[in-house]
Amino acid sequence: MVKNVFGGTYMAQGKKAPHVAAVHDLSGMGRCSLSIVLPVLSAMGCWCSALPTAYLSASTIFPPSERFVFRDLTGEMEGSADHWAELGTRFDALYSGFVGSERQIGVLEDFLCRFRDRDTLVLVDPVMGDWGKPYRTYTPAMCQAMKSLARLADVITPNLTEAAILLDEPYERAPQSEAGLKVWLERLSAEGKRSVIITGVHPAVDCVGCASFDRETGRIALSAVHETPAQFPGTGDLFATVTLGALLGGKALKEAAELAVDFVGECARYTLELGTPLEEGVQFETLLGRLT
Repeated sequence: MVKNVFGGTYMAQGKKAPHVAAVHDLSGMGRCSLSIVLPVLSAMGCWCSALPTAYLSASTIFPPSERFVFRDLTGEMEGSADHWAELGTRFDALYSGFVGSERQIGVLEDFLCRFRDRDTLVLVDPVMGDWGKPYRTYTPAMCQAMKSLARLADVITPNLTEAAILLDEPYERAPQSEAGLKVWLERLSAEGKRSVIITGVHPAVDCVGCASFDRETGRIALSAVHETPAQFPGTGDLFATVTLGALLGGKALKEAAELAVDFVGECARYTLELGTPLEEGVQFETLLGRLT
């Protein structure tokens, strides 16, 4: 029992906040990457240390502009990792998302190997593209390198486009049936060595969600909500972050994925009702209480 400055008391729960290293970009404008990761993981009871891969003046969903700013932070990543190692830093989870260059993927591989121990959860969100195409900043070499990075993960969370890239399959062949998704999930699991969640699947008309494979149980599950008639950027980041927070909170993969599907769906519906510009992303801030 500890007194606080307002005259009340805190009751210690005997559990430290899980420490997460979040290796993502930072966009000055737009809800995505670190602007989602930091508040969501904090709301879910995690301590998050950010390792920015790049700074963008705005997310790439905004219209192209000659004033667009992109700063590659590879050198800062390497220096920060050295400093963290010097401090004896330990992480309960390592979580990666958007990377800015092929070299950065190699730096990230070294980072995962350096800070991983027996109990560290590694979640790789292989951010490469959406709607059937790679993002304009991603080269074929980067997509190939991402396959190597994904092999180091305990959990990967690709969307259908990224799953197709990882499997060297045409996006047009991406499955929607449970049987077809089962095949892709098993292939992506590296013979059951890692858990997989494929997002952006449509298991029924007007429904969108995810399909998951849990390496602990071998179980495959589908989860979906009613689809909103809009495409919002950053929902993949939000999904993966909620999933990670739930896993660190003790939920099984299926329950973590279900929570993420429900929360992203609720945020999308809420944002659509507000009528804010789509490029700003989903308004999750006032709904964070649902995750605490």
